[in-house]
Amino acid sequence: MKIGELAKLAACSIETIRYYEREGLLPEAPRNLQNNYRKYQTKHLEQLIFIRRCRTLEMSHEEIRLLQSAHIEPNQS
Repeated sequence: MKIGELAKLAACSIETIRYYEREGLLPEAPRNLQNNYRKYQTKHLEQLIFIRRCRTLEMSHEEIRLLQSAHIEPNQS
């Protein structure tokens, strides 16, 4: 899906998505070789919804990163 579709599904702005990508909270989407558009997947939508929920709880970016890494590596201390 394109960034506009992702923004609509996540109920946020395109600028918010780009901001979270720059901050390293949302992984960059691969680009389409034909038109260089980013191709977002379901995992991006899930991550974006997770980030937005964390932000409603007033979690910092660092706290969100810690939760994300704990999800990826649940056996780490």
